[in-house]
Amino acid sequence: MNLSDDQIQALLRAVSCTRENELTCDECLMQMGSFAELTLKGRPADEAQDLLRHHLEICGECQEEFELLLKALEGLAATQP
Repeated sequence: MNLSDDQIQALLRAVSCTRENELTCDECLMQMGSFAELTLKGRPADEAQDLLRHHLEICGECQEEFELLLKALEGLAATQP
């Protein structure tokens, strides 16, 4: 199987974004709720949240879940008296 130039470039970008310590998608999803609440409150992130933020930057599926969660939380906040 031969890879196209675009596929090779995508792989190189993905590899260049890796870190020694990273979260899996499952770990990311477990922490996403508290991270979303802190994000909406504008609170600073600690090291664990930095790992989560990095995962969201490199994982499109988790990024999509996070954006949907933020919208849901914003909608709930807007309906609160």
